[in-house]
Amino acid sequence: MQKPAKYMVIIDAGGSTIARLLDAERRLVAEFDAGSEEVAVMTSGLEPSRGAAGPEWDQALRGHGAEERVLADVYVLDL
Repeated sequence: MQKPAKYMVIIDAGGSTIARLLDAERRLVAEFDAGSEEVAVMTSGLEPSRGAAGPEWDQALRGHGAEERVLADVYVLDL
């Protein structure tokens, strides 16, 4: 059974913006276009923190450059 998503990271991926859902251990649960309606629904009323440059994000966001990670928006989802 898959664990529920705890984080949503909105990040640039080579010119398109994606939403990555991650569980509490920052393992990927799902990934989709950040322009989708689901993103608006899931983040309604939530304030993101800016940046996912810390070492706790290294594994989850491998493949993303330093600038992409600094500019990412991180939402903590209500479980």
